[in-house]
Amino acid sequence: MPSYAKFLQLGLALDPIHVGTGGARIGRVDLTIVRDPVTQVPKIPGSSLAGVYRTYVAMHQQEANPNRQVNGQPKPYYPDCAGLGLDPNHRHCRQRDCPVCTVFGFATGAGQSGGFAGLASFSDAHVLLFPVPTRQGPMWISCPMALRLVGLEVSGVDNDAVYLENTANTANPLNLGWLLLPVQQCNQMSQIQTQLQTLNVPDYIRSRLALVPDRLFAHIVNTNLEVRTSVSINPTTGAAEEGALFSYEALPRSTVLVWEIIAKNPAYFRIGNQPLTAVSDPDSVHDVTRQAHPYLEHLGIGGMGTRGMGRLRVLYASQPPSNQSVQCDASPSAPAPSSTSQGGGQP
Repeated sequence: MPSYAKFLQLGLALDPIHVGTGGARIGRVDLTIVRDPVTQVPKIPGSSLAGVYRTYVAMHQQEANPNRQVNGQPKPYYPDCAGLGLDPNHRHCRQRDCPVCTVFGFATGAGQSGGFAGLASFSDAHVLLFPVPTRQGPMWISCPMALRLVGLEVSGVDNDAVYLENTANTANPLNLGWLLLPVQQCNQMSQIQTQLQTLNVPDYIRSRLALVPDRLFAHIVNTNLEVRTSVSINPTTGAAEEGALFSYEALPRSTVLVWEIIAKNPAYFRIGNQPLTAVSDPDSVHDVTRQAHPYLEHLGIGGMGTRGMGRLRVLYASQPPSNQSVQCDASPSAPAPSSTSQGGGQP
């Protein structure tokens, strides 16, 4: 009997997504988003995913069982089994038949023993496909490092260029945002598109796929994030408040994100020396987490949810596909000029 199972999740941002670093920073943007400390590519931390999943699963369970009782007393799934559970009046139920407390764990408070870590572990959500404007319309870029997360080992994407499937109508360099790059052909792009089709990535994204080398990916992503500016309005005068102007950045709409959920086998765990009854195997643990997906699509994740941000549609939630190797042979379709900015713009 396996002790765990890995499940791949793909999500499509229906709105811009802002998962902030907390507090304002001195710089071009006041409220920045979380980035990977090594690659500097924006991400959604696994802790943010775990918290939102727990809340939405508790909501689902409350809707399905609104009159739930524990030891003869009313004990609603929401809000009691959501959140930290440290409120004396709304503690986690800590029951072995509770799908929320068993899958996501529970705490007992400072100085007390008997907590439970939970059966579902969440990785960070990383950018897989990122939309950028070009003179040929929007394109979704990726890189070998990102595609490795979905079982694609891509080689041959080494030059400072943009790699496309068909370069017949692209004799000139192509701009990715402000960055102008020469165009080269990836002869096996169809193999990448087939893998993405298996993962339910929409056709309008797969048909406009472009690859760039790893060293350019973070630069292109960070210079094409959505940046919004907001200001507080004085309700008495209807004018802007003094000093209340602020800006914040977000992953743009139609970004495709990928993350993993590791589901532990409940047979190896106990609560109060008793076997768990809410879930029976790793598949049933994953089924509980999937209950959050409709809520992610409508209630969203991250901040600025009342400002048109946060909604995330889960496209794929199942076992990872088999690994494949892809060779993008460099076939230049145009002379390779040095990378320049278009129109004198700056990142």
